[in-house]
Amino acid sequence: MRTTDILLLCILGYALLSFVNCANGIGPDDCCFTPYPRRMNKSLIKSYCMTDYRCSKSGAILVTKKGRRICVDPNLSWVIGIMKHIDESTF
Repeated sequence: MRTTDILLLCILGYALLSFVNCANGIGPDDCCFTPYPRRMNKSLIKSYCMTDYRCSKSGAILVTKKGRRICVDPNLSWVIGIMKHIDESTF
């Protein structure tokens, strides 16, 4: 192969790789936009996680024993109680 053909293939390969990297996105995966309005029983909750700091609203995602993910406001007293209960039970 000629040098220009190899150079052209390298440029084309670089362009394809940069397109793939841009398509992945680097934004947060889980954000809470509308928190669940009602109180939940802590015996139904298996675990929780906090939303990413890049989300517009802070939130907690409660995971039920059936695997359902529910967004809630982490500043509510009953949510704090559930998170504390889960933290204490995992030790």
